[in-house]
Amino acid sequence: MLAISTLGPKEDLSARELCEVVSEAGGEIRDARMTVLGSSFGALLLVEGNWHTTNKVRAAVERMAKRVGCGISISETVPRADQAPAAPYHVEAVALERENLVLALVSFFARRELPVAEVHSRRYNAPSTGAAMLAVRIEVHVPGDVGIAMLREEFHDFCDKNNLDAVIEPIHG
Repeated sequence: MLAISTLGPKEDLSARELCEVVSEAGGEIRDARMTVLGSSFGALLLVEGNWHTTNKVRAAVERMAKRVGCGISISETVPRADQAPAAPYHVEAVALERENLVLALVSFFARRELPVAEVHSRRYNAPSTGAAMLAVRIEVHVPGDVGIAMLREEFHDFCDKNNLDAVIEPIHG
């Protein structure tokens, strides 16, 4: 398996092109995150294939990166080891934009030793006031021995102290 990350100008790099390059080399995309970041396009891919296929994918992605002028990182990886059973939860938070808000949210869960699987944040201007806002979405995995009622209470106290509008809900399906 290969873990591939790319970052390049959005005019020269696209999700379609990246997927085509991997597919034409015989790789199978097992997991992907792709997004526009400012004037750049970034992607994280987990690509599966046998030894011969992963070498072809590596060479094809390196050629594409050189042609479009994007940065890449390619690493060998193995499937994730089985982990203790845990329930996935979505955390959605919105607040006036301020320094270190994402860090504060991630740290809340880290202090409780709860694994954070994903973090997404997006800045936007509030429609009515034009105020700079930050929306953060986090996926956190809560082991069965953690009391969800207590976690919710601590999280809502944290949100009140930090002037955040937030929810924590189980992920269904």
